[in-house]
Amino acid sequence: MRAARVDRFGPPDVAHVARMPRPEPAAGELLVRVHASTVSIADHRMRSREVPRGLGLVVGPAIGFVRPRHRVLGMEAAGVVAAVGEGVTAYAPGDEVIVMRGSAFGCHAEFVTVAADGEVARKPANLSFEDAAAVVFGGYTAVRFLDRVEIGPSTEVLVNGASGAVGSAVVQLAAARGAHVTAVTSGRNAELVRSLGAHRVIDYTAEDFAVVAGDAAAEAGAGGAADAGARYDVIVDAVGNAPFARVAHLLRPGGALLLVVADLAGMLGAAWHARRTGLVVDHQGGDMGAEGMARLAALAEAGTLRPVVDRTYDLDEIVEAHRYVDTGRKRGSVVLRVFEDDRG
Repeated sequence: MRAARVDRFGPPDVAHVARMPRPEPAAGELLVRVHASTVSIADHRMRSREVPRGLGLVVGPAIGFVRPRHRVLGMEAAGVVAAVGEGVTAYAPGDEVIVMRGSAFGCHAEFVTVAADGEVARKPANLSFEDAAAVVFGGYTAVRFLDRVEIGPSTEVLVNGASGAVGSAVVQLAAARGAHVTAVTSGRNAELVRSLGAHRVIDYTAEDFAVVAGDAAAEAGAGGAADAGARYDVIVDAVGNAPFARVAHLLRPGGALLLVVADLAGMLGAAWHARRTGLVVDHQGGDMGAEGMARLAALAEAGTLRPVVDRTYDLDEIVEAHRYVDTGRKRGSVVLRVFEDDRG
């Protein structure tokens, strides 16, 4: 099979397409012919070894110290079951599926295996393979973290990094539950996040959402008025620049800070901050498994979660795809088209 490989850490140019042995499904596994995947921030980190502060040694065993531990990147895929291992009855060859391999990676290849009872679900029938792949990475993370909180019509939610793959999914899912969503993004993405359900947009290039909201809360408090309009029940940080110390004053009592991206200090301090303040401070999210993947697929099939695709690249354009992700300006997902026909 053909696959995009990364044999050493470095710039986008280290990615290249090569021939590799095709995997075979073990007992209880599916062999999936990958039609589409995405190039995500996780792939950028695995390729470049640029990780949040303090995590270089901690994540070394997972990503490698000298060379990448995973030579084929790609956390998720949309494709067709090509074969099933012994004992598999829930799926059959020809079934269209979505797959999340997560930290095992391997989806930037024409074939990949996954446990039949693991993080796999039937592909939303209304989505193309490319759109289905675009939904998985951001939607998977959004569902995991939003499962940690209660969100309803009176909930104030702030999403930092609202136009990325994860942020755009969080905006949609929170808005679908009736929350009032404030989106932090650049001005050029304002219309996009509004179309996804954001009620208010803060352009981070023009103002600091923490300072603006904090000042408003302080003014409201000084005047004895309610500060509901200036504080939040849930803050989702999908960027990594909203640690507890910076945003805790924006959270209402009993509120939650969901750290989708966090450095070592943020991870180590999460439980302590939670105990000390009574707030929810979470950097892990909940479990998904097959049930969570099925919920994700259902949300996409119902139109509650729509794909946001910035650009699409062919497998042979893997370097260009990485180069674009490295700019930090992508909106939603960068899709990698792997298989377009019925080649075996």
